Amino acid sequence: MAFIAQSLHMAFALILSGDKDVLSAVWTSLSIAIWSVVFATVGGVPLGAAVALGYFPLQGTIRLILNSLMAMPTVMIGLVAYGFLSRQGPLGYLGLLFTPAAVVIGQTILAIPVIANYTLGAFEGADKGILPAARTLGASPLQSLMQFGHEVPFGILAAIVAGFGRVVSEVGIAMMLGGNIRMYTRTMTTAIALESSKGEFAFGLALGVILLMVSFSVNLFLTLAQERSRA
Repeated sequence: MAFIAQSLHMAFALILSGDKDVLSAVWTSLSIAIWSVVFATVGGVPLGAAVALGYFPLQGTIRLILNSLMAMPTVMIGLVAYGFLSRQGPLGYLGLLFTPAAVVIGQTILAIPVIANYTLGAFEGADKGILPAARTLGASPLQSLMQFGHEVPFGILAAIVAGFGRVVSEVGIAMMLGGNIRMYTRTMTTAIALESSKGEFAFGLALGVILLMVSFSVNLFLTLAQERSRA
């Protein structure tokens, strides 16, 4: 217990002192996670809505693929993306491997099925009668869909939060595509893995505490927003 207590003391000292390596890992993690979720939302929300509301061939197959991708190991996504972005790969000429942009690409791929599935569930649970009613009142298909989206705002918000939680705590993609480069692509999770293996338990614990605080804050925001909507 003395070791744990001492490590916690050192961890909070690192946080409160504003250690540059800690702050760099936090900033890199948050910036990569936010951009990944932005791009995944742009792709995932329309995809989930289309699968929930549309009727087209292979609709069931797309559902199966989305559900399968939810459980896809992150290292597998990292491996495939690495193949495309490596110097010998088809996108190697872009020079993106071992950059924050490469990690954003990989984590966007990771988050899209999460956001799409949550959106799909939210749209399927809503009253689909809103769509024909809006069309009857003269709304265009896009306006009808936007009106329907207003009925499930917290379902979409929950999808975005779930996507953020998935990418901010991810290790495999960040390690494979980012290279864990200090002050550049080193995220909280890759730094925890590296520093713990080096015996720097307090440093890893400091980042772990911050990661928990970030996750708690995001979920607290979602809870408060839902409670306000019910008030």
